Parts: sequence; C-alpha cells; structure tokens
Amino acid sequence: MDVVSNGRSGLPAFGPPVQGRLRSAVRSGEFLVTAEVMPPKGGDPSHMLEMANHLKDWVHAVNVTDGSRAVLRMSSLSCAVLLHQAGIEPICQMTGRDRNAIALQADLMGAHALGIRNVLALTGDPIKAGDHPKAKSVHEVESVRLLQLISGLNQGIDFNEKSMPDGPLDIFPGAAVDPQSPSWSGLQRRFERKLAAGAQFFQSQLISDFDKLEKFMDQVAGQSDRPVLAGIFLLKSAKNAAFINRCVPGVDIPQHIIDRLAAADQPLQEGIKIAAEQVKSARQLCQGVHMMAVRREDLIPEILEMAGVAPQVKRQNPHLIATSPTA
Repeated sequence: MDVVSNGRSGLPAFGPPVQGRLRSAVRSGEFLVTAEVMPPKGGDPSHMLEMANHLKDWVHAVNVTDGSRAVLRMSSLSCAVLLHQAGIEPICQMTGRDRNAIALQADLMGAHALGIRNVLALTGDPIKAGDHPKAKSVHEVESVRLLQLISGLNQGIDFNEKSMPDGPLDIFPGAAVDPQSPSWSGLQRRFERKLAAGAQFFQSQLISDFDKLEKFMDQVAGQSDRPVLAGIFLLKSAKNAAFINRCVPGVDIPQHIIDRLAAADQPLQEGIKIAAEQVKSARQLCQGVHMMAVRREDLIPEILEMAGVAPQVKRQNPHLIATSPTA
C-alpha cells in the first residue's frame, strides 16, 4: 500500500500507486496476459497469495473474483489490497448483485484511497447458483450502470449527479464479455453499451469454441480499439470438464476435449497441453488471454511458456519489494 508518514503529524499520507502495468500495456497495444485467483473461504489468505506470487512475473495483472458462482468468499477488495501490498497488480472484480449504489461507490472510493486502480465491473452470478440460495440479491446496479457509475466518479460526480468535494477517482474499468452467447444481437448490443459506458478492456468467459471467438472479433470487437482477452481455463480431468459443463452457465466444453482428457495417462498434463494450444489459438484472434486454473494457478506459467508467451517482467529482488515504501 502506498502509505508513508507525512513528516509532521506522523499520520499516513497516500502517495501514487505502484501499479499501472495493465493500463500502460492496454494503451501501448501489447499482447495482454491476466490471470485469476480465488479468494479464501475463511480468514487465511496464504494460499491465494502463494498462487498469485507464481503469476506476478508472467501477467500484467491478477484478477480477484467477487463471489464467483455466488459462493461466499473473502471480499475482493480486501484481497486486492493484500495483492497490492505484495507488489502484485490486482484487478478487483465488483458486482452489483450484493451491494447497492451507496455501497459500491463507498467501496470504489476506498479502493482508490488504498491504491487499487483496476476494476472489472460485473452484474454477478445468480444467488440460487451458490451456497447461500436464501440470501437476497440487490441488483440496483448491473454491469453497464456500474461502468457508468465509475465513469461519473472518475469525473468527480456521484450516482446522484452531485459533485464530490474531496476529488475525483482514477479507476481503470474493464468489463466481461461472452463471445459464445446464444443471442448474437444481445451480445453485440451489450458490448456496444459497455464500450459507451467506458470499459477500457474486456475479459471473456471461458472459451471453448474458437470459431465463435473469431466471428465475434471480426464482426463486433474488431470495430473498436479496446482489447479483448480470451478466457483460457485449465481443465484438470474429464470429470472436471464435465463439472464445468454442468455447473457453469453458458459453457459447453466439446466432447472431443473431454474424450481426450479421459484417454490421457496423465490428465492434468493433457489439460496443460490443451490450455497451451488454446492460448496459441487466441493469440491469432485477439489482443490477450485471461488465464483461469482454480487452485492450481501455479501451473499457469508452464502453460504460457508452452504456448510461447514470455514472462512480462524480470523477477525483482524480493528484499527490495519488502523494503520499498511503495510496496
């Protein structure tokens, strides 16, 4: 966190954030690599931090999910701050499912004060899909309106169109997209609305049909200058693939992939090969990849290396990270 003494009262003064690798890479047109880590279900973030540490040299930023699949986990904002403190640039996911406009704005202001700049604006998975089906969803603000809300805060204007006396925010907003959506007109309309609302980058859902991704890039996303990152998911076994098909809405992993995993002597290694092949395919079609490997994020560097994607940064001296005033 960017906190140093102000030298007078001894109270903390907040300096400029260390992050900005993602924003800079987007603006310079680099091939983008992001990855996803899962917050803990409990109070110990050590596994999440360990997994994220494997990624830090290989990606531009690391996503922290916000109640993915409506399953209770540690808050994405808290986890994003922990990553930031560890010298890892986070993308904090925020959904409109669990918070009203007041709470979302409060969290965005808090994120900004704590040095968090990248936010992925989401609607949120249905409550009934998760582990608290009797909980009540809010949905005062869905993903497009959340992007509009962020745009306003960046201009110093709140949800009620009132000026904020303590200054504007500087949030770099992204959005999700599903090129495999069964509704082509709906997909195009939502993408255009998110563009108009201020999305600076797009991360896709898990891609299993690269023909649909190509069509989406050619006919929709290719008309904009905002990068799309294809979602690449590490399938660990045929059983894992079948579970994803059954439990993740909108995903249809082809039978030939499931058969290939089932026939492999080492299914996990086969899954790594499949993911690397998919990264290679994505590099021909879009401007980046978003890597997902639930609880085995440590394998993502192997996938990227197999696909010919080089590390994004050289490893820093960990002692410098620990002693830096901006770490």
